[in-house]
Amino acid sequence: MPFRYRLQKVLEFRIRKKEEQLQVVQKAQMAVLEAEENIRKNEEEIRTTKINMLKADPMMYEAYDKYLVHLWEKAEKLEAIRVELQQKLDEEKAKLVKLEQGVKVLEKHKEKNREAYIAEEKAAELKQYSELGVTRYFRQSQERAEAEEEEILKKLEEIDGGSY
Repeated sequence: MPFRYRLQKVLEFRIRKKEEQLQVVQKAQMAVLEAEENIRKNEEEIRTTKINMLKADPMMYEAYDKYLVHLWEKAEKLEAIRVELQQKLDEEKAKLVKLEQGVKVLEKHKEKNREAYIAEEKAAELKQYSELGVTRYFRQSQERAEAEEEEILKKLEEIDGGSY
């Protein structure tokens, strides 16, 4: 009879939940990367605006200043969004670690059960072989005893046959 783990459905459920959580973590990582890319683009926009301001007509300085203030405020908002997304990513990773631990515990339990099952099977097989060996030994000893009896009977017949 092959090995059957009694908690296999629970293990499969936990594996499925772990895989789903892994996808959530990947999405959260993508969101963080996207936020970092938005921050980089905003910083690039600030740099180009500063460079353009140096080349611009002095009459436009006020407009450039307002635009720079707007970009700096946008940078602060983007950084806040990135921090929030990073915190969410950290939370999702923590959940993933817990789910992975749950899967590992069940896999270890399954492996121990499999080893115990194999040990039981080997013990049963050895017991069967032992019983076969005892039966075989008993049969062989009976055959030897019968063979000895036949020999004794032949010798007796020879002895009895020779005396007449």
